[in-house]
Amino acid sequence: MSDIFDGLGTAAEGGLFARAFEPDSGAKSPHPHQPENCLNCGAPLSGAYCSACGQQGHVHRTIGGFMHDLMHGALHFEGKFWHTLPMLVFKPGQLTRRYIEGQRARFVSPMALFLFGVFLMFAVFQMVGLTAPTEFGNGPATARVQAETALAQEKEKLAELDAAEVETGRREEIETRIAGLERALQLIDTGENFSFQTADGKRVYQEVNLTGIDAIDRGVVKKWRANPGLMLYKMQANFYKFSWLLIPLSIPFVWLLFAWKRRFRAYDHAIFVTYSLSFMTLLFVVLSLFTLLPSLGWLAMTAMVFIPPFHLYKQLRYGYDLSRFSAFWRLMVLSLFIWVILLLFLQVLLLLGAY
Repeated sequence: MSDIFDGLGTAAEGGLFARAFEPDSGAKSPHPHQPENCLNCGAPLSGAYCSACGQQGHVHRTIGGFMHDLMHGALHFEGKFWHTLPMLVFKPGQLTRRYIEGQRARFVSPMALFLFGVFLMFAVFQMVGLTAPTEFGNGPATARVQAETALAQEKEKLAELDAAEVETGRREEIETRIAGLERALQLIDTGENFSFQTADGKRVYQEVNLTGIDAIDRGVVKKWRANPGLMLYKMQANFYKFSWLLIPLSIPFVWLLFAWKRRFRAYDHAIFVTYSLSFMTLLFVVLSLFTLLPSLGWLAMTAMVFIPPFHLYKQLRYGYDLSRFSAFWRLMVLSLFIWVILLLFLQVLLLLGAY
């Protein structure tokens, strides 16, 4: 139950953040009880908002009005959301192009929609239980038990050799493994990289330098191996806090697809990327709800395979006014770029989680 309330709170938080990027558009009628002059600057009112300072003409002083503002700001963006959502789902290219060309008042801005979608996605993930695991059975404590067990077995073998007085080659092999296990136990205690082999031949925590950069290998890798559950939790938290980094990471790759077309600028690509990411977050929200119905899991998997590329194709073709062939080959290249972007973003999250 606490996860449900946490999820609702996260969704409301997302709506309030998004409202900071999406103020009222001014497309509303004057209130019948508003004064003739603005209560803020005194200028004559000719509409619902002051033409001099922008304040709303009618101001309330009731708790009912306050609660309405709270729910209004947290849960929806006036009627613009219901103009934007169908366009985002069924005509993403036209939405992108119309917003770029100046039709802003009737649509939710891409950044506001993206923020709301990200917070809503993680709110729903919390409610349905799609969260990072916090406990692992292969952590340092388990590794220590395995190493101690293997060390005891090797010492027993050595004692048997002493009693039987067999060849020294076998003794040197066992003594080498004992020294390696004792060294592994020391490394486990300090949190360093370590490697040892159990009696059944299982390799535990192979000792490697992942990057060759001491600060990363001793910082990031050490923390991941010391407490993988905590690091996964920090990655999940950082994912929605820094999800906006996907936008600047993606813009250069989209620009490469149109580098020789001067008609399209970086701003166009930013709107394209942000609306596309907004759609993906809302798609994840819908598909995550299918986890509540295990019999429909196949439908969610099928949707994840076919819907994103089809949506990207439509957004590319109509957002940039492309032919079918031009949109298709750009979709293929962009599909490869997406993996590069996700890998870059994952590396950022790994670094953020360690410091």
